[in-house]
Amino acid sequence: MKNILVTGALGQIGSELVAKLRHMYGNDQIIATDVRNTGHEITRSGPFETLDVTDDKAMFEVAKRHRVDTVIHLAALLSATAEEKPLLAWNLNMGGLVNALEVARELGCQFFTPSSIGAFGPSTPKDHTPQDTIQRPTTMYGVNKVSGELLCDYYFHKYGLDTRGIRFPGLISYVTPPGGGTTDYAVEIYYEAVSQGRYVSFIDKGTYMDMMYMPDALDAVVQLMEADPAKLVHRNAFNITAMSVDPEAIAASIRKMMPSFALGYQVDPKRQAIAESWPNFIDASAAASEWGFQAKYDLDAMTQDMLSQLSSKEMLARKA
Repeated sequence: MKNILVTGALGQIGSELVAKLRHMYGNDQIIATDVRNTGHEITRSGPFETLDVTDDKAMFEVAKRHRVDTVIHLAALLSATAEEKPLLAWNLNMGGLVNALEVARELGCQFFTPSSIGAFGPSTPKDHTPQDTIQRPTTMYGVNKVSGELLCDYYFHKYGLDTRGIRFPGLISYVTPPGGGTTDYAVEIYYEAVSQGRYVSFIDKGTYMDMMYMPDALDAVVQLMEADPAKLVHRNAFNITAMSVDPEAIAASIRKMMPSFALGYQVDPKRQAIAESWPNFIDASAAASEWGFQAKYDLDAMTQDMLSQLSSKEMLARKA
């Protein structure tokens, strides 16, 4: 990877991934793009282009001008937002993906796009969810993700395009606020623990989902992209996870550092239904065997770092 184009660069994953890639490969080699310019630091630390991924000609022009050899396509609507606006989700998520794949094909680029545990559905085995299993999601987001997995496989088999991808679990970060995902409660709970000492969860107790701390997710992207292609069997939809937790488990971990933390519930039926259609915990052995994936953070290690980082941000905000 020399010149890397990142779409959706101001999103939850993109903003942190761009920073990591610029640190690793050099600021000028990472071309960040997004549909808007919010003045975020990454718009100033290296090349940034305002780009609507549904505009195929504009995407090609940006990629060609910067002599891109790698495309990391992150631009998409997340699960809860996609369910509220399904046609927009289809047009953006699938239209943008096709455009990005075509740019990569025409320029001979390596290609990455994320999938999600949302690609599974109610008929998927809930426990130890296999790498290869039935996928019949009941959400537009899930339909987009399954379609994306198949489309990337098609481009690999049809055109020899070096496509790669990961099924992300819920991602937890102190850097970027939640952005419309079903697993966002697991981010909000830490923010509220620091600022309020309590949290009201929109996901019910006993609802287990796979989660991962953002540093592990970013490492996984880089590790997969740098992996020997000859060893990759699955390529576009590797299961990865670090932990399977419900709200009570996160609250118990928080109380080890904040004993007075209080957790309540006001369940959102729509997001609860989405969560219940996903696995309890997935099998990530294919990623481990094919490219050496291994998460570094467990629940308590993540909680300790999240609370420490967010407490520092809270103190800085008060001083400002």
